[in-house]
This record gives sequence, structure tokens and C-alpha cells, in this order.
Amino acid sequence: MNRIKKVLALAHVIIWTFILVNFTLEVLVNDRPFRPQALLIGLYVFYAHLYTFTKCLNKRKFKTYLWHLTLIFLTGPLPFLLFAFLIGGKFNTWMGFLNYYGDSLSIVIIFIVASTIVGIIQNLIINTVKKEQLEKQVINSELVYLKSQINPHFLFNTLNNIHTLVYTQDPAAPEAMMRLSSLMRYMIYESNASTVPLSIEIDYLKDYISLQQLRYKASPIVDFQVEGNTDTFQVAPLLFIHLLENTYKHSPSRLKPGSIKVRIAVKENQLTATFQNPIGKKSGSLLEEPGGIGFSNIQKRLQLLYPNQHSLAINKNDEIFTAELKITNLHTQIHEKKAQLLYN
Repeated sequence: MNRIKKVLALAHVIIWTFILVNFTLEVLVNDRPFRPQALLIGLYVFYAHLYTFTKCLNKRKFKTYLWHLTLIFLTGPLPFLLFAFLIGGKFNTWMGFLNYYGDSLSIVIIFIVASTIVGIIQNLIINTVKKEQLEKQVINSELVYLKSQINPHFLFNTLNNIHTLVYTQDPAAPEAMMRLSSLMRYMIYESNASTVPLSIEIDYLKDYISLQQLRYKASPIVDFQVEGNTDTFQVAPLLFIHLLENTYKHSPSRLKPGSIKVRIAVKENQLTATFQNPIGKKSGSLLEEPGGIGFSNIQKRLQLLYPNQHSLAINKNDEIFTAELKITNLHTQIHEKKAQLLYN
């Protein structure tokens, strides 16, 4: 907002400098008589009315505005009259004074109209910028809220599992601690960026899967496959975690190796992420769960991050639940985000 106000102030300086230069050239080059009437009246009326217009109308003080407008209209010619008096100017009769005063009112009206137009334009620009900033703040707040909604039970259970590993002196305890540390570091620090490399997001998912695996004695229950070069793409952080979390939440308590399938594939500028899990008998509603992360929340975040660039398809039968997320034009999205960062 301060930048916009500085730009508007610079525009005022440039315009009035241009007017002053033209006025000076008329006097020096074209040998016109030195008559600063319009300039003196214009400066006073323009900024007195612009200030009143901005302050009063923005606060809907219409009566105050009309009173100030009348005062400006009546006192508009006074700066030049004062200047004329100071340089020794005299008016022969009161009628001559009134005639001059009346002639000056036309200049007052012109600059009142000019300042009104400028005031309307400035208000439109400032209000538009304020609206955009407010919308960005709302979007950022929603994104922060949605990103933070990882199930706290996961962290609680993971710490309990790690405590058991430490207590039994299991060799896997140090690695589990490192993976939890990596996961928390990503959530707290690295996820604050607008985008992260897809490969880092995938590493985060792998850490999550490894920690969830502590709950199961069988071989890895998640079959995780990645296709394509993930180093060349960037995505919003914590983009897939809620979809992955739901595969565990709605699966049976006992799972066979490879029961949960996760596929992330990139081709050209399109990303496809598929999450598939068997359906537990007591899984409840797969789309919404009290206290959990519903698919409506996931859709909302995707709409904020990738408007008109994503699709989330849900497929469910008696045994298998599948969620497939597609994001297109990733390169375009990255450039747009960089441009927004530069603008801000």
C-alpha cells in the first residue's frame, strides 16, 4: 500500500512540474505577461478539495463535505488576491474587485472538477489494492490453517512407538527419531515456502510412511511408486499428506504388505498422484469424518493453490477406495507465483 501511495505522490509531482514548466515557457519564450492566477488558485483549490473529498466521502460525512466544499468555493480566489495585494496590486472599486472575484470562480470550478476526478481514480486504485491484499491475506490464512491440520494423533502415536523402540533398545529407534525430526523440520520450516521441489515433497511422504510403518509388524504395507523426473517440478508444500493420511485412516486395522498403493507420475507439465487403499468395515464416511481432514478441505486448498488447473477424482467400490489428483500446467503456475512474489 505504501508503494502505491508513493507512486501516486510521484504522479502528482510530475504533473504539476509539467504544468509549471509550461507556465514558465509561456512567460519566457512566448513573452506572455506574468499572471500566476490559475496556478495559485489551482494549487489551493485542487489539494484542499482533494483532501476534503478523500477524508469526508470515504467516511461518509456528506454534510461535512458540503460545508467544506462551500468554504473552498468561496475562498478559492483568495490566494491570488492576497498575492496581488502583497505585490502592490489595487482594485479601483468594489465592483472591480467583485468582477475579478467572479471571473476567478470559473478557475475554482475547473480545479474542483479536476480534483474530484483524481480523487475518484485514487480511491478506485487504493480500494482495489486493499481488496487484493485482503483477499491474499484470507487465502494465506486459509492455506496456513489447512496445512496445519495434520492429525495430531499421528504424532502422539509415533512418539509412543519410538518410546517403545527406545525402551526395548530396538536398533530402528535412532532412524525413527531422525525421520520424525526430518518430518517436523519440513512441516515447521520448509513448508512456509510457496512451492518446494516435488522430490522433497516425496521424501516427506516417505518419512511419514516410515513412521506409520512402526505400527505394523508385516513388511511395508505401502507400495510407493514414482514415475518421471521429479527434480524438474515444484509443487505447493504438504500437497499430498492429507490424501496419504486418509489411506491409513480408512483402511482395516490389519493390512497385508502392499495393501496401500501410492503412485506419483509426472509427464511433460502434468502431475498425477493416485492413492488407493482397502476399505475397512468401520471406516465410516470416506469423504468426511468428524475431527479429521475431509476431502472438502482438500478440495478447498487445491482450489486456492491451483484454480482451474486440477482435478480430484474419487472412486469407491465395496473393497477399494481410490483418490486420483491431477495438476496441469505446473510450469505456468510456478512462473505466476514468482511474478506474485516479485509484485509483493
